[in-house]
Amino acid sequence: MQIQINSDVLVNKMWPQTGITRSIILMAAGSWLIAMTAQITFPILPVPITGQTFGVLIIAALLGSRLGVGAVLAYLMQGAMGMPFFAGGMGGTAVFLGPTAGYLVGFAAAALVVGSLAERGWDRTFERTAGMMLMGTAVITLFGLLWLAQFTSWQQAFTLGAMPFIPSDILKILLAAALLPAGSELLGK
Repeated sequence: MQIQINSDVLVNKMWPQTGITRSIILMAAGSWLIAMTAQITFPILPVPITGQTFGVLIIAALLGSRLGVGAVLAYLMQGAMGMPFFAGGMGGTAVFLGPTAGYLVGFAAAALVVGSLAERGWDRTFERTAGMMLMGTAVITLFGLLWLAQFTSWQQAFTLGAMPFIPSDILKILLAAALLPAGSELLGK
């Protein structure tokens, strides 16, 4: 079995061969990178600020939609199995019942959006990359707020689950918008 890939994403410039072994290695490495970025945490309640969203969006942009979603699903499965992959070293299925579960589920949807846009060349310029990352961030936030509102009011969900993240989200978007086009240009030469 071979996963179809698009030649326009950055990982294909670095490792152009195809095959199931390559796909598994890339998804596993992507899941571990997301797990590492999840450990960059600034604890606020009920949802901590983490590097996790940055990891998800960068992996999706680098791998494309199929492998990016695969990496996110591998990350979520490993975390659900108890590996300390989620923010603050958390793991286990209980995380999927808590107030942050919507954000976790939103990671897969955001990876699909960002990966699809990267396959169409949206990671080649600062402006388009920023737009792509903004869309991915919006998807994660939407899923997160929909779930968080089950624990509190909509107003509180927005106040606690979106507002505190705006400065860090802007920083992550700008960082990605600087890094991805530079990587593309470097690999294109």
